[in-house]
Amino acid sequence: MMKLSHILLPMCFWGVLFAGASSAQGPDTLWTRTYGGASSDYGYSIQQTFPDGGYIITGSTFSFGEGSYDVYYLKTDASGEVEWARTYGGTGTDHGASIQQALDGGYIITGYTNSSGAGDYDVLLAKTDSSGVVDWAYTYGGAADDRGWCVQQTLPDSGYIIAGYTETLGAGGGDAFVIRTDARGGLLWANPYGGTAWDEARCAIQTFPDSGYIIVGTTSSSGAGADDVYLIKIDADGDSLWTRTYGGAGGENGYQVRQTFPDGGYIIIGNTFSFGAGNSDVYLVKTDQDGDTLWTRTFGGTSVEYGYSVQQTSPEAGYIIAGSTRSFGEGNYDAYIIKTDPDGDPIWTRTYGGSAYDDGYCVCQTAPDSGYVIGGSTRSFGAGVYDVYVMKTEPVLAGIKRGLVGGTTLMLSAGEPNPFADRTLIRYHLGERSRVTIAVHNVLGQRVATLLDAVRDQGPHVITWDGKDSRGHALAPGIYFCSLQAENQFVTRKIVLIR
Repeated sequence: MMKLSHILLPMCFWGVLFAGASSAQGPDTLWTRTYGGASSDYGYSIQQTFPDGGYIITGSTFSFGEGSYDVYYLKTDASGEVEWARTYGGTGTDHGASIQQALDGGYIITGYTNSSGAGDYDVLLAKTDSSGVVDWAYTYGGAADDRGWCVQQTLPDSGYIIAGYTETLGAGGGDAFVIRTDARGGLLWANPYGGTAWDEARCAIQTFPDSGYIIVGTTSSSGAGADDVYLIKIDADGDSLWTRTYGGAGGENGYQVRQTFPDGGYIIIGNTFSFGAGNSDVYLVKTDQDGDTLWTRTFGGTSVEYGYSVQQTSPEAGYIIAGSTRSFGEGNYDAYIIKTDPDGDPIWTRTYGGSAYDDGYCVCQTAPDSGYVIGGSTRSFGAGVYDVYVMKTEPVLAGIKRGLVGGTTLMLSAGEPNPFADRTLIRYHLGERSRVTIAVHNVLGQRVATLLDAVRDQGPHVITWDGKDSRGHALAPGIYFCSLQAENQFVTRKIVLIR
C-alpha cells in the first residue's frame, strides 16, 4: 500500500412512493438564523452541544479567511445567537464537511484542503478547544485527490474515524476511503474500499457492541445500476467483513448511515433515480445487522429530491430526515424535512425556505424539548450570495407511543453533562402525578440499572446517575440509553459514559 502523508499543519488556523404534499404539516420554526458575509458561505454539519444546549456548525466561507474558501465553524447559544465564529485555512481552498463535539468539550472537524498536504486535495482533520482555537491539525493523502466527508470520535480510546474518498490509493478511479486515528490525530490505518470504477464513502460510524464500523456511500463498481448505495461493514482494524449494495437500474447515492436500536440494524439515507415519483427521490433503506434489506421508502414529487441526513428519534424510534426538494415549497429548492414512524411511513413533512435556493444538509433531534434543528445553506435570506442557514423547530410532543393516548406529557433530558465521566444530572417533567420508572439499558437492550421506581408528583424533577449498575459496580465506557416510563408512555435518551 502506498504510504500516506501525515503532515502537521501550521496553527494559522458528515420503496414506497410518497408525495410530500399529501402528508401532515410539520412543526413551525421557533427561530431561523443566517450566518455569513457578503460572498458565499455554506453550512453542512450541525450538532447540539452539551451541557449548554447550544449548537456547533461547520461549512465553508468565501466571505472570511485567508484563501479562496476557508473552513468556517461557529458556536451559538440555544437561541442561535453567535458566541464565536472562526475560520481555518491557508491561501488555497479549504472546506469543512463535518463537525462533532469531542469528549473533552472541544470540537473535531473534517473536510479537505489544498492549502497544505501532499497532493491535489488532502483529507483535513482539525481539533479545537471549547473556544474553537485549533489545538492541532493534520492532513492525510497522497499525490492525487483525497477528501474527507464525515468524522466521529471513537470509544473507548477517544480516537477518530473519517470517511471520504481517495484517488491516490485503491483499485479504481476513486475508492471509498476510511481513516482511523488516535486521540491526537496520529494515523493508525487508512484503507481504500472499492473496485475498478468510482467508489466513495460519505459516512462512517462506530458500531456496538462489536466496536467495528459501518460505512455508507456510493459505488459504480458493483450493484444493479450506474451507481448504487454502498454499505461496508469493517472490523476494528479496518478489515472488510461484508459489503452490500442497494438500488435499481438508474442511480443511487448513500449519504448517511446510523445504527438503530435496539435491533442493532442500520438506517441509510440517500437519493434514488430508479424508484419513486420524480427525477430523483429521497431514498430511505432499513436493514438488519447483516445489511439485508428489511424495507425501503421513497419520498418526493415529480421533480428532484435528495436526502442527506437521518436520525432515529426518541421516544417512538421513528426517523427524522433532512434534504432538499424542488417539487414542493417556495423556491427553486427548499429544505425538506420528513418525519416517519418506525416502519418508515411518513407522519409529516415540512419545507423551509424562500424564493431562491435553500438546502437542509443535517438534522438533529434536540434535548430536552424533542424538537429539531436543521443546518444548511440559503440563497433566499442573509447577507451574501449564500449564507449558512439554521432552523430550530418548536418542541414536538414526546412520550406518546403511536396509537396510545395518555394524559401525561413526558420530557426527559439527555443528561448534563453528556458525555460524562463521574456523574450526570437527568431532568424529567411529568404532566400529572404518576408512577415513574427510570432505568438504564445497554446497547443490547438489557437493563443494567434502575434509578427510580416510585410515584412522583406533576412537575419538574431531577435525578443523578453515577455510571454504576444496580449492584454498585462501575460500568464500562460506552453508549447507554436512559428510559423513563410513566403510565403507558415511554421516553428514551442516549447517554455516553467515559472514564
